[in-house]
Formats: sequence, C-alpha cells, structure tokens
Amino acid sequence: MIAQFLRSSKRPHASTFSRVCQSYYSTAPSKPSLQHVAQLRKLTEVSISKAREALSQTNNDIQNALEWLKNDLAASGIKKAANVQSREAREGLVSVCILSGGSRGKTALGGGGVRAAMVELNCETDFVGRNALFGQLAADIAHTAAFITEPTDSPTLIRSCSLDILNDAPLLSQNDLQSHSSSTVSSSIRDLIAKVGEKVSLKRAVTVVQSPFAGQSPNLGLRLASYLHGSVGSAPQGRIGSLAVLALKSPELARRLESETFVKDLERLERALARQIAGFDTRSIKSSDGDETVLYNQPFMMLGGESANEPVRMALENWSKRQGLIKDDEEGGIEVLEFAKWIVGDTVE
Repeated sequence: MIAQFLRSSKRPHASTFSRVCQSYYSTAPSKPSLQHVAQLRKLTEVSISKAREALSQTNNDIQNALEWLKNDLAASGIKKAANVQSREAREGLVSVCILSGGSRGKTALGGGGVRAAMVELNCETDFVGRNALFGQLAADIAHTAAFITEPTDSPTLIRSCSLDILNDAPLLSQNDLQSHSSSTVSSSIRDLIAKVGEKVSLKRAVTVVQSPFAGQSPNLGLRLASYLHGSVGSAPQGRIGSLAVLALKSPELARRLESETFVKDLERLERALARQIAGFDTRSIKSSDGDETVLYNQPFMMLGGESANEPVRMALENWSKRQGLIKDDEEGGIEVLEFAKWIVGDTVE
C-alpha cells in the first residue's frame, strides 16, 4: 500500500517550487531602514540594536514596534528586577515637587493652600544617580505623590506617604501634564532597571497637603520652603534635601503679600531657612537650651548680613518687624512650623 502511495505521488513541478519560494521571500520582513531606526530611537531612546530588532519583528511598523518595545521592556524589567533585588542601593537622589507654595497676594486672607512632596529614589552607583532618565523618574514620582495625596485631619502637616499606594499609582509626568501614562510608578521603576541594569528602589516619600483656611484664620498664611544640595542640572533634586512649612501671622499680611518687593524678600528668607536646615546638623526647631542642632539656636549664617551673627529665632523676629508684620508688643510674624531633612543613603528609622 505504501509502495502504491509512493508511486501515485507526483514530485512537485519546478515552477510550483519556484512560486512557493517567491511567495515566502516576498513576505519576509525587509531590513529596517536607517530612517525608521532613527525615528524609533527618538521616540524611545533605545539602543540601535534594540530598535532594529523591534522593527524586524513588526515588519517596520513604527506603532507596532513601539508596542513590541513596551512589552519587551516590561518582560526584561521584571527579570532584571528579580536578579538585582538582593543588591544594596544607597546612592540616588532626593527630589522635591511643590505644586502650590502657599499664600501670595490676594490669597493671603483665608487662602493659599499648600501642596508638595519629597521623595528619595535609590540606585547602586552615583553614575546612574546622575543619569537623566533616573533624575526624570525621581521628579515624576515626586510630582505624582504631591498630586494624588488628599488632605487629612492629621495633627502634622508633613506626613509620610504610603509607598504601596504610591507604587500602584499611575506615573504623572512633571513635564507633560496632559499626558496619560498607562505605566504605574512601580512599573516605571522596573522599566528603568531594564535600561540601566542596576537596582532602583523608592525608599521614602512625604507630602504636605493643606487646603486654604477658608476664613478660619484671616491673618494667617502658610508658605513652603525647600532646598536641594548637590543638584543635578537645574532640576529640584540633590543628595541632601529639605522641605519646611512656614506660618505667617499679621493683620497686615494680605497687604504685604501684594507687594512684589516683600514677596521677593520673603522668598529670599525662605530659601535661606531651607539652606540652613540642609547645611547644618538641624534636628529640631525650638528648645530652651543652647543645643545647636536646634534650628532657632543656630546663627543664621545662610541669610548673611547682620543676621549671620544672630540666632535664627531673633533674626526671624527682627525680619518680621522690619517688614511691618508685627510691632514691638505684638505676637506673630514668621515662624517655622515643621521641616523634613533627608540625606541620600540615610538609615530610615
């Protein structure tokens, strides 16, 4: 039977074989052009070899290649994240995002809410810590934390932000407020791990979210001050970061905040306070003894001028009098309510 079958089977005609080969080679993907490779790299910043691979796998379709790269990055990120999980990550950046800095101008009376966040993103080496992609991710995570946090009745203004909630949140770009990313904070961290080959981890985050006082304290306003030491480029990031909440109290507050000169002086004072906190061994705000780890006991060297030899407490009082916020027999002026200071690699208690 087998022999009969073999005898009845005809060998394929040469022209048939030629047509099959022609069909096969006509559907084979063409070699990616340099123009396509350049276009894909501009959109994704992947390597030349990875761009060629993506285009080859998708028959030179840019949109499909973008989807292929997204899936490939996710798969390689998960794998690399598992491989580097046991490594130590003590380098990185502290990043601050201030969405609303508080009272200014006509918002002083019962207005001027504050909204900000500070995060620490870690990696293994200083080289990656200074990478632009790493810095952008740190900035975007800080922006996300500041944006998604809701006001609470907490007795403190600077509050710890849940890393579980933050990691599951959609990543919000600091530079493109209209974009709607499908990536979460945690998946974006995995994607970065796939690109840089190091462990990257979100260590800690705090937020400050306080709605306007809505007339409860008509002479009171809140302001935020921040400083980053060792900044990378012009971004609000560095190896040491401070974030402080300040209170302004005066019957003249609304009028003074409408003065551009006053606001510039206030911003200079705020920056000096944030630098003082970051630059000194500052651990608390007030104390009755002479401990110089207490902010108000330290000489206000970061403000300079006559204030450099004055304790911060006295310098703030004198500044408030010169600016017309208080008189000799009045309480008020400017006061530091709370602050957070971080150094990259610090042990979190």
